[in-house]
Amino acid sequence: MTTVSLTQASPWWEPRRHADRRPALLARGKMMDAWRHGFAVRDFIEVETAVLQVSPGNEAHIAGFATDLCAPDGGKERLYLHASPEFACKKLLGAGEERIFTFARVFRNGERGPLHHPEFTMLEWYRAREPWRRLIEDCSWIVAEAARLAGAARLRYRDREADPYTLPETMSVRDAFLRYAEVDLFETMDKAGVPDDRKLRIAAAQAAFETAGDDTWSDVFSKLLTARVEPNLGVGRLTALIDYPACEAALARRCAHDPRVAERFELYACGVELANGFGELTDPAEQRRRFVAEMDERERIHGDRYPIDEDFLAALAFMPEASGIALGVDRLVMLATGAPSIEHVMWTPVVEPRA
Repeated sequence: MTTVSLTQASPWWEPRRHADRRPALLARGKMMDAWRHGFAVRDFIEVETAVLQVSPGNEAHIAGFATDLCAPDGGKERLYLHASPEFACKKLLGAGEERIFTFARVFRNGERGPLHHPEFTMLEWYRAREPWRRLIEDCSWIVAEAARLAGAARLRYRDREADPYTLPETMSVRDAFLRYAEVDLFETMDKAGVPDDRKLRIAAAQAAFETAGDDTWSDVFSKLLTARVEPNLGVGRLTALIDYPACEAALARRCAHDPRVAERFELYACGVELANGFGELTDPAEQRRRFVAEMDERERIHGDRYPIDEDFLAALAFMPEASGIALGVDRLVMLATGAPSIEHVMWTPVVEPRA
């Protein structure tokens, strides 16, 4: 059994290690100051969202941290550390805010590695009544500012580089899978976007990619994306991967030009996902249906499910059409400074589990 000992020495604070990390940490602070200024001149206001929420989120593959809220009379209510400030920010849009951003500490259990950490910083922002493509423009100045303040001509991760000062190329998910995985996703779903598990497993096998017999369409999609597509994205210049399959975009509107895809995009640099943006879904009934489907999938895979935030669904009825995006601050700082891992650019990383 693996346990965490808080009494054992944690190496990040050793003076020689801290001295090695300090230049990147100072650059991080300058970037956050510059981003705040950039949002201010674009008429955004900064908001703060509560970390404790009714639900950590309703995505099948994101695990939350649970805690109990204790009332003075001894009663308890199960709450969660949020995996994103998204629900709270959308409630603020429903309340009447137009352009908002937040630097949020967010929490995702079971995630740790060079690009993942159980607690990290997310920059999230929303534009009411504005199209989602404006978010790609926002990403361009944010990434360029990060590189400029780090004194970097290129973003770097392992053996990949990208120009942070050139506008991102756009590529549809379908085109990316055809080019890098040799799979046509549209041949594995019907005209309404309903996916066929068996067809995608067969297509993957024909492309010499091994899958399991019980893999769902989503399972195979994720495996192909990770193994064959993502390593090629954002190499040389940033890539905005657009037109996500609607079945892989639980919080986004379907595209008007094709119901098989949704108004979702992800920004990549050096093969690393930096941001995830949406043309936001504002239909409470459709959002409930998608949440239930996600939690059914979570229960199938992990044996548990998270509650649905009814307050959030109620707020959607007041929310205007909007676009919103979340960007991983730590990952961008890491690529701009050339740091070897995400923990290198965190002032105080979470203690490492020990056997």
